[in-house]
Amino acid sequence: MKHKDILLKIIVECSRLLLGVTFIFSGFVKAVDPVGFAIKIGDYLTAFGLETFQSLSLAFAFNLTAIEFMLGVCVLLGVYRKYASLFTLLFMLFMTPLTLYLALFDPVSDCGCFGDAVLLTNWETFFKNVVLLAAAVFLYVYNQRVSAFYTFKVYWFVALFSFLSCVFFAYQNYQHLPLLDFRPYKIGANIPELMSIPEGAPEDEYRYSFVYEKDGVKQTFSLEDLPTDSSWVFVESQTDLIKEGYIPPIEAFNLYDEQGEDVADILLADARGVFLFISPKLEKANDIYVDEINSVYDYAQENGLSFYCLTASMPEDIARWSDYTGAAYPFLQADDTLLKTIIRSNPGLVLIKKGSVLAKWHYKDIPEEEDVKETMDPYIEGEKLMNKEDRYPMINLLTFAVPLLLVWGYDHLRNRRRAGKKKATADSFVG
Repeated sequence: MKHKDILLKIIVECSRLLLGVTFIFSGFVKAVDPVGFAIKIGDYLTAFGLETFQSLSLAFAFNLTAIEFMLGVCVLLGVYRKYASLFTLLFMLFMTPLTLYLALFDPVSDCGCFGDAVLLTNWETFFKNVVLLAAAVFLYVYNQRVSAFYTFKVYWFVALFSFLSCVFFAYQNYQHLPLLDFRPYKIGANIPELMSIPEGAPEDEYRYSFVYEKDGVKQTFSLEDLPTDSSWVFVESQTDLIKEGYIPPIEAFNLYDEQGEDVADILLADARGVFLFISPKLEKANDIYVDEINSVYDYAQENGLSFYCLTASMPEDIARWSDYTGAAYPFLQADDTLLKTIIRSNPGLVLIKKGSVLAKWHYKDIPEEEDVKETMDPYIEGEKLMNKEDRYPMINLLTFAVPLLLVWGYDHLRNRRRAGKKKATADSFVG
């Protein structure tokens, strides 16, 4: 019986670890890029005919991310064991059938469960959820065997602090650019290289079949056994993809001028530097920082650098923007999804040189007129890379971990004192 209890305890703790780490990681990578998760939620709403809720996509993204992160923390630390395991089970009972539907019918190509950090096929996601569902069932049944790191008196703080910390972290990444960029257009990426296919990379494999008819009967033949009898009449051919080959991280990068010509190659080959002012929809763009944008354009003109606005807006929206802002820069048309992938800001600014991404700015972070030259010169002259990703991850981690550790220390110290007082009282009573 003792060995059985030990084995059961090991399985419970492994289930707790698997679910806790998975939920925390999933919530974290979504909070890194809340705009991207909101876009994915919008894809789901469209796929299921719920377009009327599109305006709530961002609110859904913030709350679902924080709930998932909080559940992961509670499960991992043994906080509210019964309720945390119950809600985790309910979450998996909802997600597992949903991902089975996605795998069977493919209304959305990627579930988005780990944002852009880890891309899984719908079948991979479903099998992952089957494992997590099994762990969730086991954890719920034996939740009282989970070791708790805190006493019940501070459970509320751990849960609430986890939720609010995730919301605040996601809000930081929404108000500026994502702290970590998992997309192919991150700082330092070379776009032409990411579009190229390496030599010897796997190619698509197809199965070819041909339909012939004879005496009113149709029959399908493979390429190797085509009929030699001239009485068979060809009807049609069929091509089926049986194995997908190598897909480059960037499949297409097309920018069209007013004449409809693709000028992307010219921009990517520019060795001086190109500013890309990006707005997927100019009619929805924030226009508060127009003066800063125009200052960067003036800097580009003074230094012989190219400056383009990339948008998916209609010509009338472009004309309206130009009239309102006094924009003198040229416009290029691009795919809406491409622009949202390049930068999570509407509008946003990207600096590229020789096809490499040197820097990105959220519209709130575009330097003011008096700081433009000082900010841009190092990038243009020395091909310096913006190091935003190196500055804040540790600060965010400590901001979250240190309060939890302090509360843990206080909680255990208070618990030990209480236990000591009870023991002293019991000893005096016996004496």
